Amino acid sequence: MKHLLPKEAWAWLQAETERRTALGQEPPLFLDVRMEIESLYVGRPPGVENIPWYEYPDLTPDPVRFAAAVQAEAGAKDRPILLICRSGKRTQDAGAALEAAGFNDVSHVVHGFEGDLNDAFKRSSLNGWRYDGLPWEQM
Repeated sequence: MKHLLPKEAWAWLQAETERRTALGQEPPLFLDVRMEIESLYVGRPPGVENIPWYEYPDLTPDPVRFAAAVQAEAGAKDRPILLICRSGKRTQDAGAALEAAGFNDVSHVVHGFEGDLNDAFKRSSLNGWRYDGLPWEQM
């Protein structure tokens, strides 16, 4: 799995989308693996698809279900996939599950959307997608 800092991930996503579109190929699949409620209310990058690694109330990952849902959305296991979550932890677990299921071009956003906790236990103040000023939207 490739580990991309938020700005690297955004630049890669734009360049790879342009390149693959010019070749008549599907663009990378950008996936938010947070619970849907997190993605909607906390905020998310534009154009991201939501396939949760786990969901409320169980809060228990199901790697087989997750990989099957990604396969259905991606259409092919060789399509590039970029994963994002809150802090980069879930994406590492989800990415490992995808690789175990045969996906061969998986990347994740280091520090995720909100980044690490600071000394006051707040996010978006040290690193992450939102901290880096990258595009995002919120319901």
